[in-house]
Amino acid sequence: MRHRIPLPPSLGPYFSVRRAEHSGIGRTRLSSGELARPFDGVRALQHPETFAERVACFVPRLRPGQAFAGRTAARLWGLPLPMPWRIDEPVDVAVATGASPPRTAGVRGRRLSADRLTVCEIDGIPVLDPIATVFVCAAELAPLQTAVIVEASMTRAQNYPGLRGDRPPATIAMIDRRLSEWGRFPGCGKVRAALELVREGSESPKETETRILLDAFHLPEPVLQYTVRVDGRFVARVDLAYPQWRIAIEYEGDGHRTDREQWRTDIRRQRDLEDHGWIVIRVTQLDLADGGAALASRVRRAISSRR
Repeated sequence: MRHRIPLPPSLGPYFSVRRAEHSGIGRTRLSSGELARPFDGVRALQHPETFAERVACFVPRLRPGQAFAGRTAARLWGLPLPMPWRIDEPVDVAVATGASPPRTAGVRGRRLSADRLTVCEIDGIPVLDPIATVFVCAAELAPLQTAVIVEASMTRAQNYPGLRGDRPPATIAMIDRRLSEWGRFPGCGKVRAALELVREGSESPKETETRILLDAFHLPEPVLQYTVRVDGRFVARVDLAYPQWRIAIEYEGDGHRTDREQWRTDIRRQRDLEDHGWIVIRVTQLDLADGGAALASRVRRAISSRR
């Protein structure tokens, strides 16, 4: 039985063919069926199955001046995208105008002018900064989805689902200034329209969707993250509220249903609010997916009952 030459541990689980050859590994070993080939010129000890593994496999191929962009950058920052990740989603890589983007299977290369290629690092990996990432993604997003990702780029909330806490948060002024600097680009109109709708302080994509949906039905704008106190005592902190009418709107994601402690906490909070005269309207994805007419009617009736 022929024994294979062990790979140096320093190569790690994903490595470039060039680096392996410099470590003394021959072509025959690198061509063996034992190693996965996630990208041309890259080998891996096993086939990548997650987004993080897929990105890690391409890192050995990154060249100076290249950075992750588009959907890949958005997912690295944790910015919400409507399309779930799939194993066949191309890795998005940007280079400055004049340079050659990577051309290989599984990669979508793009060029950005040097002033638009604003790069940060995530764990040492070059990635377009959040504002540039939003701008690049906007072309393939619907208007509401654009508003959601813009608002996510602005939040300072540490509990926003999936969002990296070390992400540099944007502001409306920063985004507006960058729009002026970029000029025209695919999706710029959607970003400008989103700036009229977004607010700072959102703690989830669904909070943003719910608030914008209510606005579309010409309902008053609710207060974000409102703290309810009675005689100075904390009662609850609600997603959206009309304090003047004591109406609370709470989005219930699947985590509220599957987490037993969260479910119990939600019920107790609702009882506490109702005991103090608040109307609690609980919202699920179904309320948003059907266009929101029924939800808007429910909110309108609640407001009418308090006027």
